[in-house]
Amino acid sequence: MSYETPPEPRQGSAFATVDFEREGKQTGFIHIPHSPHSDAWGATRIPIAVLKNGDGPTALLTGGNHGDEHEGPITLGELFRELDPRHISGRLILIPALNLPAVRAAHRTSPVDGLNLNRTYPGDPQGTISQQISAFVCDHLYPISDAFIDLHSGGSSLDILPSAIVEPTTDPDHQHRNIEAVLAFGAPMTVVISNLGEQRSSTAAAVKAGLTTVGTEMAGTGTVSMDALHICRTGVRNVLKHLKILEPDERPGGASGARKVLEIPGAKGYVFAPEGGVFEPFAPLGTEVRAGEPAGQIHFVDNPERPPLQLRYGQDGILYAKRHPGRVEPGNCCLVIATPFEGMLS
Repeated sequence: MSYETPPEPRQGSAFATVDFEREGKQTGFIHIPHSPHSDAWGATRIPIAVLKNGDGPTALLTGGNHGDEHEGPITLGELFRELDPRHISGRLILIPALNLPAVRAAHRTSPVDGLNLNRTYPGDPQGTISQQISAFVCDHLYPISDAFIDLHSGGSSLDILPSAIVEPTTDPDHQHRNIEAVLAFGAPMTVVISNLGEQRSSTAAAVKAGLTTVGTEMAGTGTVSMDALHICRTGVRNVLKHLKILEPDERPGGASGARKVLEIPGAKGYVFAPEGGVFEPFAPLGTEVRAGEPAGQIHFVDNPERPPLQLRYGQDGILYAKRHPGRVEPGNCCLVIATPFEGMLS
């Protein structure tokens, strides 16, 4: 598979205040002009940091794509404060709070335009705030990057087993690059997630641009998991060592994660709520389950005469994620099953 030469950036008004070619350490902003009622000629300013030292690969790292996922922003802020540019070879571009309006509100979606940033790629440089953010990433940051690390968790609505995520591609060489980088992260689990074919995410767009791409799902429930944060902190540095931006460990086997790869096996891997009510799961995360077994039940607490509605698994596998709030509405994702990856590993 060949990748097209990146087109000229689409015309837009967003701009960055950092010099991506300057050596050393700097911080600044991506300015997204914004004209709400309270500020006719204002801007939404997305914090950005750059560390550069000589020649070498460029890694773009983002957190806060969803504003209720906190491990990524914490990890990237710490990384910038702790790293000395003299100790890297190449360039790091760090954006800890990519969806800044959502991060400040601790919401999955932007309070400015109501959009899920991770369903707007490749964006629109003349569109809403979320669309302009994703357009700037696609038009200006992906073309100067070799690798992309996008740090997610389950947010407020899901609790997910901490894991590193492979965004699939049909190109064998690219798939191998992605899987090896994700395995280098060293998470307890490695999972291939296609999002049922969704192509409007940051990682899908990065793969389309040819970047070595690593995602994560670091627990969730809208809180900060100490265990997941430790995995995230260590994993980011492991990938940067794998890319040779940071000095590799002298001892072999720096990443301690399992090399077993799982996947979400399409629609059968999801258990959705068919009706509104209160969902009661029947098993903890990590449980081995079988298709047809009872998965949980929805209680109709406003109708004491009605018995609960039982839900069943549609797939054998491991219980990988479950809904965090008890209240569900029709179509809410209640449970997710992961199974052994049956695709290409190398």
